[in-house]
Amino acid sequence: MLEEYNYDLPERLIRQTPLKQRDASRLFVLDRKGKNEDKKFTDIIDYLEEGDTLVLNNTKVLPARLIGQKEETNAVIEILLLKEIKENYYECLTKPARRVSVGTIISFGDGLLKAECVEEKEEGIRCYKFIYEGIFLEILEKLGTMPLPPYIHEKLEDQTRYQTVYAKTLGSAAAPTAGLHFTKELLQKIQKKGVNIAYITLHVGLGTFRPVNVEKIEDHHMHSEYYEMTKEVADLLNETKKRGKKIVAVGTTSVRTLETILKNHETFVPCSGFTDIFIYPGFQFKAVDMLITNFHLPKSTLLMLISAFAGRERVLEAYREAIQKEYYFFSFGDSMLIK
Repeated sequence: MLEEYNYDLPERLIRQTPLKQRDASRLFVLDRKGKNEDKKFTDIIDYLEEGDTLVLNNTKVLPARLIGQKEETNAVIEILLLKEIKENYYECLTKPARRVSVGTIISFGDGLLKAECVEEKEEGIRCYKFIYEGIFLEILEKLGTMPLPPYIHEKLEDQTRYQTVYAKTLGSAAAPTAGLHFTKELLQKIQKKGVNIAYITLHVGLGTFRPVNVEKIEDHHMHSEYYEMTKEVADLLNETKKRGKKIVAVGTTSVRTLETILKNHETFVPCSGFTDIFIYPGFQFKAVDMLITNFHLPKSTLLMLISAFAGRERVLEAYREAIQKEYYFFSFGDSMLIK
């Protein structure tokens, strides 16, 4: 039941701005077989062994939030790009959606960019055809802003702080925030220890923003998100498994990609496609041995995923402990290692 994934969080523990130094956050170590520990994020290296593979999601966040005016009435409309359907066509979260129907044209930046609604979908989703001259991403960089979560009320001074240092492939509507703690220097130290670093891609979409609003969580439907894995990474992961070493996923997006591929193919293969995998308690993990993640929203699919990995009661008990010890939660908050 949904209420089983609820907990109370004091608002003061939602960090509003990123730390000056990315890897200066705290690390809560949830040991599935033993005692929890309080560490610094830089201590993560102590839990990784030579031959293990650290899997990072290299998606890059689009400055996907646009605020414009409806052409015929000048009403203010906000849209958030979620998923590219084909060139110049995007699925977008729209506010207020009731003011937008097929044929509505929204103008951004005094007409530098226009969006024509071509399809109405459920729950505030609309599909748009974008009309512009020049290069779409350059226009987006000029007019769009980072789509920060609704619980962040302060302006982000440095837009790059909502990107991981290894972000490469544009396409996300939100950052894979577990990776925000890594610096290039820390990744180099990890590699120097003999730990493999592998990059996969999953473009974070509506699933991140969409709350679970059904009592029976099994009835919740996940929106699909695009993922891809190269041959080089698939071979490395198969070799890691073969040698009995650990696959350490950074973030729930990496978990969903890895588990989708093993579910579909029984082994890691080079592939791409869309996944709507919903991981909740009862799920049998085949890919991931350890997980680095942030603290997640109550009643969220992300909390359900880590509950599947570590046990719901164990996770909620750890969250209570973290609140008592004043860890910070959510996107700019502290980190958790589940081992």
